[in-house]
Amino acid sequence: MPGIPEEPAAESDRIFALQEEIDQLKEAVVSHAVVDQAIGMVVALGRVTPDEGWAVLKDVSQHTNIKLRSVADLILIWGRSGDIPGEVRVELEKALDQYGPTQIPGAPPE
Repeated sequence: MPGIPEEPAAESDRIFALQEEIDQLKEAVVSHAVVDQAIGMVVALGRVTPDEGWAVLKDVSQHTNIKLRSVADLILIWGRSGDIPGEVRVELEKALDQYGPTQIPGAPPE
């Protein structure tokens, strides 16, 4: 006995739900890339490890009450233009003081 085909409304709802899920996954991929790029900037400029770079972003986000993705965006803008909001700069400096700088391998002691 063949199964009862889904009603058009149920099928339509399922398609809508899947499209929403696809949109969320696309946004997550973009967001992840932005955060990874910002971590890379923090690592390079702050001379910290990638794990410490992640911790720096989290700390700045928590202390400024700005979403982590937005903090990452602001850091990337800062890298391009040199502009960063004052409160973010202050928290970024505090976090970098806490986590770094890590000594560059082979570099003479400071």
